[in-house]
Amino acid sequence: MRTRNRRQGVNDAETVRRQYGTADRLNTRISIHGKYSVNKQGFGNWIVSHYRFREGMTVLELGCGTGEMWLGQEELAGRCARLVLSDFSDGMLNTARENLRGLEGIEYRVIDIRDIPYGDRAFDAVIANMMLYHVPDLARGLREVRRVLKEDGAFYCATYGEHGMMAYIRGLFGMEARTDGPFTLQNGAEKLAPFFPEVERFLYEDALEVTDAEDMADYIQSLTGMAELRELPREEILSVLRRHMEGGVLRVPKEYGMFVARGAARGKDGTA
Repeated sequence: MRTRNRRQGVNDAETVRRQYGTADRLNTRISIHGKYSVNKQGFGNWIVSHYRFREGMTVLELGCGTGEMWLGQEELAGRCARLVLSDFSDGMLNTARENLRGLEGIEYRVIDIRDIPYGDRAFDAVIANMMLYHVPDLARGLREVRRVLKEDGAFYCATYGEHGMMAYIRGLFGMEARTDGPFTLQNGAEKLAPFFPEVERFLYEDALEVTDAEDMADYIQSLTGMAELRELPREEILSVLRRHMEGGVLRVPKEYGMFVARGAARGKDGTA
């Protein structure tokens, strides 16, 4: 059993490396949201609106990806006495560094959440958006986050739900929907609870209204974790998508949100 779990962890890590080794696939997935999302606030802007950064805070982001969510956030970044953006992928981190070259004072570092190279209680806030479901040993990763987070610090982690885009896409192609995601809006609080005494969940209302099936096919073929669909001929994917369009629009449900977990429970006045 132990050998199999170790091998599964290696395979999961290799999948993440393939999917996020460069920014190409991630940019494909980001672009469809920017082009077709009904909620024009944007998921990234909505996430950032929940950050509560005081002047002089120390902040670590794990899995920063392309760094896109920090674009236009000069004021927020400027509040940080120390801002470390990290990613599992060196290639992705290089893209973030290039995208944010106008922002000064950011530290960039390749980090695996399961082995964070900082001392205990080093950060006021830790961020891990849309990445915890990729961590092979999630409990170990969350234990590391809790270790480097100050007692009154906050952990911000966005994720998806079990009834959103992936479930819809799988249903289009006659595949059974999965309800056993490793970290979702449905089970995330349960995963966080052993490490954080206070966990809040926030939901983001949105959907896609896709008018070009080619864009949706690009999105599907960028999903390394859905090998069954990527192996289908592109014309077959497009045929299925077009059959489900109504009035030239494919309406795709989205279920996204985030958790804010705290190292210490707050009192009635909101203080830790």
